Parts: sequence; structure tokens; C-alpha cells
Amino acid sequence: MNSKTLSLDGEKATLLIVDDTPENLTILGELLQSTYRVRAANSGQSALRIAASDPKPDLILLDVMMPDMDGYVVFAHLREDPRTRDIPVIFVTALDTAINEQYGLELGALDYITKPLRPAIVLARVHTQLELKRARDWLRDQNTFLETEIARRMAENQLIQDISIHALARLAETRDPETGNHLRRTQEYVRILAMGLRGHPRFAAFLTDHNIQLLAKSAPLHDIGKVGIPDHILLKPGKLSPEEWVIMKTHTKLGSEAIEQAERDAEHPVEFLVLAKEIAHYHHERWDGGGYPEGLAGDAIPFSARLMALADVFDALITRRVYKPPMPHAQARAIILAERGRRFDPDVVDSFLACGDEFRAIADRYRDSDEALKANLATVLVKTTD
Repeated sequence: MNSKTLSLDGEKATLLIVDDTPENLTILGELLQSTYRVRAANSGQSALRIAASDPKPDLILLDVMMPDMDGYVVFAHLREDPRTRDIPVIFVTALDTAINEQYGLELGALDYITKPLRPAIVLARVHTQLELKRARDWLRDQNTFLETEIARRMAENQLIQDISIHALARLAETRDPETGNHLRRTQEYVRILAMGLRGHPRFAAFLTDHNIQLLAKSAPLHDIGKVGIPDHILLKPGKLSPEEWVIMKTHTKLGSEAIEQAERDAEHPVEFLVLAKEIAHYHHERWDGGGYPEGLAGDAIPFSARLMALADVFDALITRRVYKPPMPHAQARAIILAERGRRFDPDVVDSFLACGDEFRAIADRYRDSDEALKANLATVLVKTTD
């Protein structure tokens, strides 16, 4: 058997011939059935039913002049149905004017055969259109494969990037081990705050799904600069002296400078690093201008850092530390509310208040176990007594 008569699955190509005249169906069937699998329909309704069933036709030869539903109407229905819209169609008709042929081709038919039928012409046109269909199907399959491969590699690169981010963030945690699941909790707090504000007129233009994802991805790097703070300051269980506090506050600039160096080292711009640098540098700024390191106020503070500021403080309040027990959620909520318009952007506080149940669920889901807290405390005690 000539391979050119095969469909892509290795079987005979299937043709659907549609004509309301039995004699024409017989002529076409006898001409084609030795080479192809032939199915026949004597009306438009029957043609639509057969075209949508298995085996799906590789090509349809469609008569134009039929009662009730002519070929043009059948063709329109074929194109509307996702199951049949890609089946190539050749119009077969006794209408041999250029206008009729042009109309059929403009509708989307691939070819036009006029009656009376000439066997050599029919076979040649069918063969040509099946070859073109095989080529289109092959290209479609190749494109599908390429799209799948690109998606797989992008997902793989995304996973590598996410793992790298958390590895860097965990590096900071090794210096300050008592924070436990702080990174995971604050990451989710930032995501929830952003999602709650995406309909707000101040933030809607920025808070696309893509940018919300970038904010959440950047959040774990907020304290990366703590790797540069000496242990005797970073792990001190009591209140820092004024001199020690000056050193502690440098972690914001140390973090942003490290991320900026990573940006310079990258061969191409890395989108999330822009937000990560903002968060690291400005997440201790206050809405009223009383924060550090720059003393920015209001909207001069990057939005990303305003989200992180609230997430960071809330988590610090509800989490057990060496120097304090965990605070009840209601009390932490009251403190956040009291700082609305002072420490925090009022709109960010409003989002926090509206998402209270989600914050509580995140805190519960990523709560530090008693074993982890004991291990972290032991690590801190060892480091502070060395």
C-alpha cells in the first residue's frame, strides 16, 4: 500500500462523501474505496453526525446543492464544532462559475471540484489535500511537543530559582535559627495582603497575578542581610545597646547591596530581584517616617516593603522568641490596628483586618513545633555562650 494513502496513525485515510443523490455517492464510493476508508452521508444532518463520530474523517467531499441544508450551511456547522472544525473540506458541485468557486474558498474550503466528476481530477485533488493534512498534523504535533518541552523546562527553571531563593533565605536563618517557619509564614502573609488589595484603585494596576507571585517569591529574602550581623548582636536575648542597635539596623542595607550585586552579576535582568531588593532595604520603614534606614514616609516607601513590614511585625508578635512568649492573635491584631497610619499604610492594615481568618490559618498551618523551638533555643544558647 502506498504510504501516501495513510493517515498519521498508519491506517487508511478516512473520507466522508456527502451528496443527496445516491448515484453520485455510488460513483465517488467506487472511485475511492479501493484506496481509502469511505463513509457516506446523503444529507447535511447525517454528514454532521458522521463527521463528529469515530473514525473521524481525514477529509470531507461535500456537495453544495442539497435540500434542507446546503453544503455552505453544513460547512458553517462543521467550523463551529470543535470536534470537526479542523477537518479539511473539498466542495463538490455542478455550480461552475468563478463566483461560486470564490465564495466556497472564501468560506474556508481547501478546494473545489465541479461536476461531472472526472476520476483523475478527483483522485489528484484528494491525494493533494490528504498530503497537506498530513503535513499540517505533523507540524501541529511538533508544535505541541515543543510547547510541552518549553513548559517543562520553564517549570524546571522556575523550580531551580525557587529552591535557590529559599536556600539563600535559609542561609540567613542559620544565623538566626529561632525564627523557624518565619519565612514561609511571612511569604504567605504578603501574598494574602496583596490579593486583598488587588481591587483597590491605588494598587489595582500593579497587583496583577504575575506581580503578586513575584512579591511572594521575593518576600523570603527580606532578612538576607542578617548574615552580616555578628552573633553577639543578632542572637542577644536581651535589649540591644544603642551601639548594637546601630549595627543591627545595617542588615537592611547589607541585604539590598547583596541583591544588587546579584543583579549586576546576572547576564539578564531578573524580575523578582527588583522587588526583593526593595523589600530587603525598606521593610523597616514606617508610614509616619520614623523607620530606617532612610526614614521614608507614606507612598515614598515602596509598596512591596509596606506589605512586608506588616507581615514581619505580625509574625514577630505571634511567635515565641528567646526573650518573649507568643502573643495571642487578638492582641497582635489590636497592636497592628493601633499602628494604622503610624507604622503601617492604612490600606495595608485594612487588608490585614479583612483577611484575619486567613492569617490565622497560615499561622496555624506553619506553626513551629515544640521540638523545633527547643532545638532552635539550644542552638541560640550554644552560639551566645561560645
